[in-house]
Amino acid sequence: MRIKLLRYMHEVTAPDRTRVAWFDLVELALVVLGFLLYFLVRGGVVDRTAEAFAHARWIIDGQRAAGVFIEPMVNEWALAASWRVALFNFVYFWLDFPLIVGVGLFLFWRSRRHYTLLRDSLLISGAFALVVYWTFPVAPPRYLPEWGFVDTMQQYAKLSYQAQSLAPFVNPFAAVPSLHVGWALLFAIVLYEVSPSRIVRVGGLGVLGLQSVAVIATANHFLFDALVGIVISLAALGVAYWLDRAGYPMIRDSLRRRLS
Repeated sequence: MRIKLLRYMHEVTAPDRTRVAWFDLVELALVVLGFLLYFLVRGGVVDRTAEAFAHARWIIDGQRAAGVFIEPMVNEWALAASWRVALFNFVYFWLDFPLIVGVGLFLFWRSRRHYTLLRDSLLISGAFALVVYWTFPVAPPRYLPEWGFVDTMQQYAKLSYQAQSLAPFVNPFAAVPSLHVGWALLFAIVLYEVSPSRIVRVGGLGVLGLQSVAVIATANHFLFDALVGIVISLAALGVAYWLDRAGYPMIRDSLRRRLS
């Protein structure tokens, strides 16, 4: 049993695998469990309303002092045209986790190394973000109507994160960091690495650009949230690169010695 486990770990950590084996079901199940736990834990931090609103107003004061409090203007600009509302609602919902899952499964089949890089950076950034959600809850702009914010997802889309069926997975005060932007950046970086196609690379950058606007246009995040999301995601990507270039090879060398 021990030998089988070691062989399994040796195979799983191989970055150049192209075939699909039975134990890949274990890998996929563990990834699904990891993201499920992330969303469940994130959804559990919902009972610090006063603190969340105080932090939101602190962010507004800071951005106003810096002259970059652009959120009301961007939200109003989006609301001025129905096609912009529809576009940014679509981007915010569908060009986030659903798109990443689809591309991740494709990479799992075509480029296991890049799949692993994307998987690790997403899960690690999620773990970093959970710490921030617990220690620094922030109410999103949509909860501050005194600034004229309108929740476009709630008002104009049937796809709302506030739906009752999604309640266990949603933390209304998880505005910081914006992993919508952070994960879009990781998505763009991995696509740039995996494909020499200019269309694919521009597509990745396009998703990043659209998502960066959508999080503000839909009144779900402040600019501050997006910047923190970028910092956290880049830190996670650094850890993922270390695992790719040093961590996993070290594990495989150790397993190879044990199996020989």
